[in-house]
Amino acid sequence: MVDNTTITRVSPEPKEWILGISAYVPGKAAADDGRPLIKLSANENPLGASEATRAAFFAAAADLATYPDPGAAKLREAIAAKFGLDPARVIYGTGSDELLHLAASAYAGPGDEVLYVRFGFSVYDIAARRVGAKPVIAADKDYATDVDALLAAVTERTRVVFLANPNNPTGTMTPAAEIARLHAGLRPDILLVLDQAYAEYLEPEDDDGGMKLAQGAPNVFVTRTFSKIHGLAAERIGWGYAPKAVIDVLHRIRAPFNVTTAGQAAAIAAINDDKWVDASRLHNRQWREWLADQIAAMSNHGLRAVPSKANFLLILFEGKLTAETALKGLMAQGYATRWLPGQGLPNALRITIGTEEQTRDVAHILRTMAEAA
Repeated sequence: MVDNTTITRVSPEPKEWILGISAYVPGKAAADDGRPLIKLSANENPLGASEATRAAFFAAAADLATYPDPGAAKLREAIAAKFGLDPARVIYGTGSDELLHLAASAYAGPGDEVLYVRFGFSVYDIAARRVGAKPVIAADKDYATDVDALLAAVTERTRVVFLANPNNPTGTMTPAAEIARLHAGLRPDILLVLDQAYAEYLEPEDDDGGMKLAQGAPNVFVTRTFSKIHGLAAERIGWGYAPKAVIDVLHRIRAPFNVTTAGQAAAIAAINDDKWVDASRLHNRQWREWLADQIAAMSNHGLRAVPSKANFLLILFEGKLTAETALKGLMAQGYATRWLPGQGLPNALRITIGTEEQTRDVAHILRTMAEAA
């Protein structure tokens, strides 16, 4: 008997869950007409990379024909020495983004759930959908993480929980006691991924205890990046720490040679340049607090800054001046900021803390627009 049910396809068809992904949209660096802008849309370090980091990068870049060390041994050893960790449990990636994707890929799939808080980093949704898992969003508490809401959203299908701390794009901080409570409330078969991309901007007393958890718990994975305070966003270097069993699994699926020779050298120099990190943190704290005070002074015009521990402010526009109008007004004056209606934030702009001159100028532009609205 002839089977007439065969379907003839005219082109390859992607998995249905891939079609549900909205591609990541990076912060703008140019206006719609192509005019270059001062980029306050991607949370980069306005001071750049240190001289020692740049020197190490250019010295190592001389060899272009040889593959980089596939095990990034010297980089892992430098990270471990800095933080008192086991180098065998340090993993490295093309930015921390790759590591977030690895976590979802290794521990979730069709029929599973990946949980994160409302207004969490947009990569979490992509990482979940990419492997066919269902993204589940827990309610926030005034733009901050609500641990009770996260725990209430856990089901028997939950496999991974993502939490950025400080959070992106809100800048909010979940204290150590709440992180510990979240971890204690999760089943041991759920991987808790603590995304600490902005950890170096914290004061010592603000440490969320995540790295200590990762040293002792079997289900905690902490990720960090060299893209922010270290000024190496162009090189895309991230690292993470987890129990050996988790690291062994992640190594099975990470890309080979995923950190360049020059990138490894630059990262080693960067992580050992305490003076640059301290100076960058001090600059950020000073001008973040200054800008927050300026926004507070505009509260009668409906502007409000969400309390931030990161290198940016999420500014809410709750009066006559809208976020979209402010976005366009800042763009007209030469500044790119981040408007995130796709993440449920049509009433907000995320603005990176820039140089003193840039931060003062942004505040002036916003004040002028708010008063004119």
